[in-house]
Amino acid sequence: MTAATTSSLSQTVQGKAYEYACVQSIVELVGSVRKVHIIHNSSLVVAQQAWELLGDELRVTMKKSSRAGIETLIQLEPKIIEDGNDDLELSLQEDRRGQEGDVRDVLIIRRSIQWEIGVSVKHNHSAVKHSRLSPTIDFGKEWLGLPCSRDYFDEIKPVFDRLQELKSANLRWRDIDDKEQTVYIPLLRAFMSELVRLTNDNSGVVPARLLEYLLGRKDFYKIISNNSSRFTTLQCFNLRGTLNTASSSQQPSLRVRGVEMPSRIYHLDYKDVRGVPSLTTVQLVMDNNWAVTFRIHNASTMVEASLKFDIQLTGVPSSMFSNSVSW
Repeated sequence: MTAATTSSLSQTVQGKAYEYACVQSIVELVGSVRKVHIIHNSSLVVAQQAWELLGDELRVTMKKSSRAGIETLIQLEPKIIEDGNDDLELSLQEDRRGQEGDVRDVLIIRRSIQWEIGVSVKHNHSAVKHSRLSPTIDFGKEWLGLPCSRDYFDEIKPVFDRLQELKSANLRWRDIDDKEQTVYIPLLRAFMSELVRLTNDNSGVVPARLLEYLLGRKDFYKIISNNSSRFTTLQCFNLRGTLNTASSSQQPSLRVRGVEMPSRIYHLDYKDVRGVPSLTTVQLVMDNNWAVTFRIHNASTMVEASLKFDIQLTGVPSSMFSNSVSW
């Protein structure tokens, strides 16, 4: 298989290759201590194929980056390398697990002690979700378990009806000169209004449910590679207190604290960009320093009757562990 140039590789391919790099780094760092068993499934095949598409330079970069992240992970989780005769099992999860509430890409398992942790792997980006809006998607039900109102669907219908007409005319998004005013802003306004309604009608439950949707139902670590700055960040989302535990003979050399979930929404409005409201992004600020942005965008060249959110976690509690390592 011929290696491709970095510029020709999609973000998806590079992301899958980085998952494979993380698996390789675990094997290299742990293999001298205990046997490591890699589960061969379809996700591993996809990741390995993506890895084989990389050029040598990008492979070296990914190996350095992933190794920095895994070295930090081992300091937090001594059960990975403690002495023992049992296998350390590695498994790559299918993408559909994220839709089911488990955002972890790489699972690290020791079945003999019924222990498992997971790592979410991000290559040159840190988005937590890429959720869609459409005339039929009930984001309240899908995200929060709380259905959207009829008023919400009535408000977004004219926007998507117009998009369907433009799609039938085979137009490109770039052909819509006023898409911010006629598409993005009306949809964002309807989205914000409905989120406020859901919050007011369901006292105290929306903030925590939203974070659970974005971050999943299981505690996890996140490894984020920043190639241009040559550093790797490891974050610990220990929301339920299941991570950073001692082994039978060793305490973690790095300790993390618990993290409080949000219970209140303080602010929801268009994001301020140098004193000017954004035309594409809204910001949600909650208690315990949680903050989220939702950037709406078209995810294709041709017009279609749906749009995507690029959802970023822009604020986290001060107690959350985050460590960046240069390489």
